[in-house]
Amino acid sequence: MARKKIDFDIVRKIARELPDIEDCTTYGSPALKVHGKLLTCLPTHKSAEPDSLAVRIDVDQRAALLAEAPDIYYVKDHYVPYPMVLVRMARIDREALRDLLAASWKFVTSERRGRARLRKFRPV
Repeated sequence: MARKKIDFDIVRKIARELPDIEDCTTYGSPALKVHGKLLTCLPTHKSAEPDSLAVRIDVDQRAALLAEAPDIYYVKDHYVPYPMVLVRMARIDREALRDLLAASWKFVTSERRGRARLRKFRPV
């Protein structure tokens, strides 16, 4: 049986298994957020390959993904300063995508909690 091609509808379906996922747009492109913070989107920068997905991820995790599977994961100069990895949707399978989105969700939500802690202890 042929595998169904990964597209943003499948990304959305998998991401909705995670708590608090919101549909939205970023620069006019489909995106998903958690508590108003970007989780993933279709990249709009011209350097991204067609049929790619941009996913927020810790830069150390990004480095590991790039080393482990450079045929699936990549980064272009525009994205290097950001905690984000680009994904070739035609090459990633559903389980790897599910794991990546879960790691992204954890990164985005822990980043949010970290800022909340900083605000809490900010001197008056």
